[in-house]
Amino acid sequence: MLSRPGCCLCDELEEDLLAEFGPGRYQLEKADVDSRPEWRQEYGIRIPVLLDADGRLLSEGRLDPERVAAAL
Repeated sequence: MLSRPGCCLCDELEEDLLAEFGPGRYQLEKADVDSRPEWRQEYGIRIPVLLDADGRLLSEGRLDPERVAAAL
């Protein structure tokens, strides 16, 4: 998940993931969108952004449960 420190929407997406899929079905790695120039350029104002392990977009802004479920 690409996020920023103090991002309320990022916290909400993380909570929604846990509520929808429970613990253990996924491994969430969080990264600061500003830590890489290419991330900041592409996703800077669109956070939170949830990517799969291959970097494909699963959700942006709000959780897309169908898309995430298909990727699990």
